[in-house]
Amino acid sequence: MSKFALLFLMFFFGGVIAALTYSGVAAFVVYQIVYFFNPDNRWWASNIPGLRYSMIGALLMLYALAIRYKHYSQLSPWKDMPPLKWLVAVLVMYYVTYTWALDPASHQRFTFEFLKLVVIVFVAYKLIHSEQALKVCLWVYILGCAYIGYIARSTGRNSAGRVEGIGMVDSLDANDTAAALAPAGVLLLYFAWVGDKKIRILAVICGALIANGLVLINSRGSFLACVVSLAIFILFMVFSRYQRKGQRWTAVFMVVFGLSGALYVTDDQFWERMGTLKEIEDQETSGSSRMAFWWTTFDMLEDNPMGLGINGYNLLAPQYMDEQTRGGVEFRSVHSMWFQGLSELGYLGFGFFCCMLGSLYLLARKAKKFVIEKGDSDAYFQILAIECALIAYLVAGTFVNRFRAEILYWMILFLAVAINVYYLRHRAESKRESLVPSPQRTARERMP
Repeated sequence: MSKFALLFLMFFFGGVIAALTYSGVAAFVVYQIVYFFNPDNRWWASNIPGLRYSMIGALLMLYALAIRYKHYSQLSPWKDMPPLKWLVAVLVMYYVTYTWALDPASHQRFTFEFLKLVVIVFVAYKLIHSEQALKVCLWVYILGCAYIGYIARSTGRNSAGRVEGIGMVDSLDANDTAAALAPAGVLLLYFAWVGDKKIRILAVICGALIANGLVLINSRGSFLACVVSLAIFILFMVFSRYQRKGQRWTAVFMVVFGLSGALYVTDDQFWERMGTLKEIEDQETSGSSRMAFWWTTFDMLEDNPMGLGINGYNLLAPQYMDEQTRGGVEFRSVHSMWFQGLSELGYLGFGFFCCMLGSLYLLARKAKKFVIEKGDSDAYFQILAIECALIAYLVAGTFVNRFRAEILYWMILFLAVAINVYYLRHRAESKRESLVPSPQRTARERMP
């Protein structure tokens, strides 16, 4: 039996046992493991039983929530998290859009997949009920990315200078895979900063595998995503008013160490491809032709303001773009999660998605302010790191169709959980305490 097959089976069944006997969060960990190992599409798939592992993980999550629903609901009530309400609104819009979707079969199929993803997010929000559980899930995500980086190293580039076919369940394309890895960089930076020696060694190993994987995949969008997210986090480390001892010098050291590592793992082929980012006038090499695809979305929405449904943009591309603009491809994709969402759901549905991100941002600001008032700078920078991880995926997704991607909603989930653990739960406890009369106040009220 392959070592990877044995490793997967050990993690999978170990996680199932842990979910049934120890903690419900282990059920989501099982779901993460299945997502990254993607057993159905690996070469070692013939070495393991032909089970529906992803469905088992999802049902395990539902079972873990059901048996302790009251307990988890007290810790993580859905009603206190407005972004989840906007997420439901986005889902509802997908079902409403079905009535006029140009490709009803594709729309129905992928809307059902999105429904399953939304259910996973809602259940996981309750199961990831503590700071420790959140860190475990973040590390499982990072280790999963490191595994993909290892697979990229073992597979190597093809004749086109890319690594294809190594991705996850919903991210087999090279650019989609790279986008899923991009948020891991800033999370590793945070854990390497606040962790002990063992954590730092683990962070360096994982970081090397992930960085090497990104270099081999050669995705320009994910390269920009890493640069933007890491730059934002480091700037906050240097210029933030909230400082730990030696924080600025640590940031400088991390920049030098990171650049040294980047120069070591990158090669000429990588820098040649990244160099095409500045050749805007050369649409073939820079990818700037995608902007023509983006602006075409508004032309389509003039005739269909409520959206085209899933795959609608592709079907209408020949009518709104000439053959030269489409690059010889008849049913051209829009190549951006933002314009993908806009074309599929129209202005109203896409507005719901933006409201979800906006409400998440406002809550994160309040959470960071709250933890700083408590003097918890570690929590402040953890929330900031998850915010930057979400930004990384949003930047990478700007160049690929990932509006309904698993990792995008995982990042939203992780940020929502951090807000709940560090802010909403304490606010709710303070409100409950204020409603309970103190013994002194009760005694004074009883005095004549």
